[in-house]
Amino acid sequence: MKSDNIIKLLPYGPEFLFVDKLTIISSERVDGYYTFKKDEYFYKSHFKNNPVTPGVILIECMAQIGLVCMGIYLLNSEEVSVKTTVAFSNSQVDFLIPVFPGEKVNVVSEKVYFRFNKLKCKVKMFNEKGELVAKGELSGMIKKYEK
Repeated sequence: MKSDNIIKLLPYGPEFLFVDKLTIISSERVDGYYTFKKDEYFYKSHFKNNPVTPGVILIECMAQIGLVCMGIYLLNSEEVSVKTTVAFSNSQVDFLIPVFPGEKVNVVSEKVYFRFNKLKCKVKMFNEKGELVAKGELSGMIKKYEK
């Protein structure tokens, strides 16, 4: 399944989509990136006059690229594109440095396991300088559904 098709299957609207491109996708690993636009809605009120990307948004970006995209890949074959539903179940993330408006981040995720529709991944986020921004483990339930 092509990465553009995976992004189209993500269950998020444009205001809450934190995936620009997937650069690697396999049953064991996914890499992708997102650039936080300077006019993102959350910068207006998060540390007025000194905006910083909220940790919960960084986790969301990590989860969309590192967990949900991999889950969609694992549930789809080359010929079939199915809708999925996601229930985020757990996160343990350490934040090391801030992400500011306009910064591009790269997310690298490695599958720990996928069984009984539960996916667990080790996920890291890097900035454009290659510095580690955040790292941790994310897990969730990934299921197919039909219209």
